[in-house]
Amino acid sequence: VGVLPGIGPAATLALLLPLTFTLDPAGALIMLAAIYYGAQYGSSTTAILLNLPGESSGVVTALDGHRMALAGRAGPAIAIAALSSLFAGLASAVFIALVAGPIAQWSLLIAPAGLAGLIALGLFAAAIIAPGKPLAALTLILFGACLGLVGTDSGGGMPRFTLGITELRDGIGFMPLVMGLFAIAELIRALESGSRPQRIAPLGLPWPTRADLKAAILPTVRGTGIGGVLGVIPGVTTVMSALAARGLERAFRTPDRPLGDGAVAGVSAPEAANNASAQSALIPLLTLGLPGNPVIAVLAGALMIHGIAPGPSFIDNNPDLFAALIASLVVGNVILVVLNLPLAGLWASLLRVPFPKLVPLIIVFSLIGVYSVQNSLFDVWLMLTFGALGWLLVRLGLEPTPIVLGFILGPAFEEYLRRTLLFSRGDPSVFLSDPVSLTCIAIIVCATAFLIFRRSYR
Repeated sequence: VGVLPGIGPAATLALLLPLTFTLDPAGALIMLAAIYYGAQYGSSTTAILLNLPGESSGVVTALDGHRMALAGRAGPAIAIAALSSLFAGLASAVFIALVAGPIAQWSLLIAPAGLAGLIALGLFAAAIIAPGKPLAALTLILFGACLGLVGTDSGGGMPRFTLGITELRDGIGFMPLVMGLFAIAELIRALESGSRPQRIAPLGLPWPTRADLKAAILPTVRGTGIGGVLGVIPGVTTVMSALAARGLERAFRTPDRPLGDGAVAGVSAPEAANNASAQSALIPLLTLGLPGNPVIAVLAGALMIHGIAPGPSFIDNNPDLFAALIASLVVGNVILVVLNLPLAGLWASLLRVPFPKLVPLIIVFSLIGVYSVQNSLFDVWLMLTFGALGWLLVRLGLEPTPIVLGFILGPAFEEYLRRTLLFSRGDPSVFLSDPVSLTCIAIIVCATAFLIFRRSYR
C-alpha cells in the first residue's frame, strides 16, 4: 500500500473493510492497524528509490533518501529507514501499553459535559489543522455530522433527514461513505493523473556502515519522541510529525552532514517520527474515542461494525483485544523489517504496472464488498455518490477527511450533549461549571480569537 502512490492507507482500509467481517474483532483490528503502520514502511522504499513517495509522510524521507540513492547508497538508506521505523514501532508499542490504561481510567471520571467538550475540541482541532481554509473544513465536519444523524432518532424513535427514503431509516452505512470518499475518489483522481513506468535507482550496498548506524541513533530517538507525542494530538498527521522531526534535526545539523544532501539523519528522523506518530494515534481512539485522522476514523468504524465502542471503557471491557493489539504492534514491526529489506527492489518494481490496468479490478471488488455487507444495491449507489463527492472535493482542493470525522463523532457529541442537558434539566450553564468542558471551551475561544487576530493583522 505504501509503495503504490495514489492509493494510500485510508483508501486501502476502506477497500478491505468487507474482509474484516470474516474475522473476529482482534483479527480485524490487527489487520487494519498493520496496514496503517505498514504503509509508512512501504512509502520509504519508493521515496528513496524513485523520489516518488507512496504515502504523504514519505515526502520528507525522499528529501535526503533519494539523494543517497543517487549517490549509489539506496541500500543503506532503505536499511536505515527500516531500522529507524522498527525502533519507533517497538517504542510506541511500549508507550501505548504504559499510558493508554491511565488515560482511560482518567477519562472514565469525566462527566458527559466534559466528554462533549473534548469531542468539540477534537473536531475544532481537526478543522484548524486540515489543509485549506479552517471554515471549509468546519463546514465539512458539520456536513459529516448531519450525515451521521440520518436515520431513526434514538431518543424519540422518529426518522430524521431520511427524505422519505425507506433505506435511510437505519442510517447511512459507514462502508459506502468511507469507500466512496476515499477508495473510489482516489481511483478517479489517479486515473486523471495517469501513470507511467518509473526508473528505479540501483540498491547499491545492502547494509549501512557502522558510521551510518552511529549517525542514525540520536535522530531516531529524537524522531521517535516527537512522533510519539504529536501522534497523540487529534488532527496531527504523520507527515506533520515527520516535518517536525526534520525541523528538529536542523538544529543539530553539522557542516559535514547538512540536511538535504543525503544526510542519514534526514532519513532516520522522519521515518522514526512517522511510524511513532502512526501508532501513538491509536491512544486517543482507544481511550477517548477520538479518531485523529482518516485512517484512525476507519479503524473506529471497523470496531463499531464489530459491536465494539472505542472510548474510555474500551480497555476495561476488552482487555484481551487490547493486549492482542499491543503484541501485534511488536510482531508486525519485526515482520515488516524482514519483508522490506530483502524485497525492496521487488516492491518498487510494482510501479512498472500501469495503474489504469488495475482500476477495473479494484472497482469490481469495491462494488462486491459494499453490496455484500447488507445485500443492498442502495449502498452501492451511495458509495458511487460519495465517490463523486470525494473526487469533487479533491478537485476543489479540499480534503474529505473532515466528513468522516464528523460522521463518527457527530452522533457521539449529540449523545453526550443530550445526557448533559437531561441531567441539568436543560440548563446550558453546566458546560461552564464542568472543569473539562470549561477548559475545552476556553481553548476553542482563545484559538479562534488568535486566528481572527492573525488574519486581520495580515
